[in-house]
Amino acid sequence: MDRIHIRDFTLRCIIGIYPEERIHKQDVIINITLDTDLRAAGQSDDLADTVDYKSLKLELLSFVENSQFQLIEALADGIAAICLKSPKVQSVTVSLDKPGALRFCRSVAVEITRHRNACTS
Repeated sequence: MDRIHIRDFTLRCIIGIYPEERIHKQDVIINITLDTDLRAAGQSDDLADTVDYKSLKLELLSFVENSQFQLIEALADGIAAICLKSPKVQSVTVSLDKPGALRFCRSVAVEITRHRNACTS
């Protein structure tokens, strides 16, 4: 499989389990790897033959900034499900960082991989 990377997508959302985290939006940093076949797009130079990552970015922007998850695991899973809605995406890896989540640490992060054949949405 070929890959498309969306790197360091920084958004703000309500995320966390503590009351003070439920008041103000916090930064999250998202990295996404989309596994797809890019041969047709490489030959045709046509957007219709690839994943429209600008449209995907806009959908993810709306989803994340309007979300209110408690766990970064749940937010990452929701992001993966949106990515797998594109029929051209065979699998997706989502890495999600929450800067400042733990004292003395730059960030806490999760990384998940989801495959089309395992997607139920």
